[in-house]
Amino acid sequence: MKINSVVMRMVFCLAAVAGCAGAEKADGRKIMFETDTVNTSEGSLAIVFVGHGSLVFTFAGKTIYVDPVSREADYSKHSKADIILVTHEHGDHLDPEAIAALRKDSTKIILTGKCLAKVPDGAVMKNGDTMTVEGLRIEAVPAYNIVHKRPTGEPFHPKGDGNGYVIIFGDKRVYVAGDTENIPEMKDLKGIDIAFLPMNLPYTMTPEMVVDAARSFMPKILYPYHYGETDTSKLVTLLADEKSIEVRIRRMK
Repeated sequence: MKINSVVMRMVFCLAAVAGCAGAEKADGRKIMFETDTVNTSEGSLAIVFVGHGSLVFTFAGKTIYVDPVSREADYSKHSKADIILVTHEHGDHLDPEAIAALRKDSTKIILTGKCLAKVPDGAVMKNGDTMTVEGLRIEAVPAYNIVHKRPTGEPFHPKGDGNGYVIIFGDKRVYVAGDTENIPEMKDLKGIDIAFLPMNLPYTMTPEMVVDAARSFMPKILYPYHYGETDTSKLVTLLADEKSIEVRIRRMK
């Protein structure tokens, strides 16, 4: 098992990868976002780790943003989006200002029903829906809490409100889970090559929950993301005996 948290491979973004070279955080700080490249049957998939729940994928000449939020980057300096995926309506995932900075006339915005109040021209995907967008097959899967709840007893993320997304890039299936716990539906996921699982307490999963989730569908590569102050090294330790899962740690607080 390769433990990339021990020796983290730092790859600087180039302008061709989502326009990230010399990018800025919202407060003006210059930053070079980490990038990984994965080979697929239809060319390279570049993954840009912006921060928190915000990701960028570039593939086959297309740029796909997931949950772009202005506090994580100055998106006016990034390449325009071909596709924007929004997992749910919370402000750290849905930011109309960031979407406005990224969109062009042809941008496709995929979101949940509760997001329409702020982005009324988006296309809604419900849990279980499948859509082909700009040649990419996208599957919407449930994302919700069972254990972690507000003082009122309501889950932080009620069932049916949010999506995770499985995006197919050539022969690679990439799962971005959104804000969720290790829900039973994860056992139905098949053939996941790359998974992004949230580990931000108390809103999503503990490291132990992430381990249970990963073992339920066995991704080849696992990235914890949206992890706040949770200690990512604990996840690496807990999965040390799972030789078929490569844990990769990147800057995604």
